[in-house]
Amino acid sequence: MSNTASLKKEYAERIAPALKNQFQYSSTMQIPVLKKIVINQGLGMAVADKKIIDVAINELTAITGQKAVATVSRKDIANFKLRKKMPIGVM
Repeated sequence: MSNTASLKKEYAERIAPALKNQFQYSSTMQIPVLKKIVINQGLGMAVADKKIIDVAINELTAITGQKAVATVSRKDIANFKLRKKMPIGVM
């Protein structure tokens, strides 16, 4: 949590005023704000090997500091040997 607070403080004190000066904004409400950052990893080869999903979850968990979630397919696609609700990625 301290990392998030320090990033917000950094943005408010240094980055937002620089953006306001650079783009000549008349109001602070015009300055862009980050709401959410999502990291996705598509794993097409995970159809053949289920261990790849576990490795990808561990990698993204280490990078972000939050538990990664496996994403599943929504429908069958015969050409890709993909069935509904098979894990195919991580976010």
